[in-house]
Amino acid sequence: MNTDGVTAAAARWDAIVLAGGRARRMDSEDKLLLDVGGRSLLSRVVDAVAGAGRIVVVGPRRALDTNIEPLWCREQPEGSGPASALRTGLDHVAAELVVVVAGDQPFVDATTVDRLVEGVHEDGAVAVDGSLQPQWLCSAWRVSALRTAALAPNESLRVALGALRWRPLRFDERATLDCDTPEDLRRARELAQ
Repeated sequence: MNTDGVTAAAARWDAIVLAGGRARRMDSEDKLLLDVGGRSLLSRVVDAVAGAGRIVVVGPRRALDTNIEPLWCREQPEGSGPASALRTGLDHVAAELVVVVAGDQPFVDATTVDRLVEGVHEDGAVAVDGSLQPQWLCSAWRVSALRTAALAPNESLRVALGALRWRPLRFDERATLDCDTPEDLRRARELAQ
């Protein structure tokens, strides 16, 4: 529940944070606990969606350095990819709109989230970077539209979400940066200084 007393059922939007990746390209057991600007990647993202009626984190439970206590769940089977994780997260939302973010995006903030929510047109709104590349895990959607998407285990989000009607919203490199590699993490730490 957000801090202004709005109940989850009456909230305008909920949030799903995907936090179950294996971090194969990162030299860490759990990249979401890595520090950027004095806080873990996952804690930064959870704080960014603090305005949600309900925050659902799909991934293993972790200690957070925030006062927010999200609802934790796991995709089945575990490790079956982001589309499957998103489908699992949908089972726990109550609002008509949902913000979808990855747990490794340290510069997604409340302003980013507000722009995504306000930008929903037809089915959704998706952040695009300078090259107009969609960032599927930085988006906002009508829950009814996501429920029609092909969110099957090991399905590509590009295929599953790309088929929906969405509005591209241009964001700067910082907002769309995700930390998939040691170089990404180094860049994020530089930007956080």
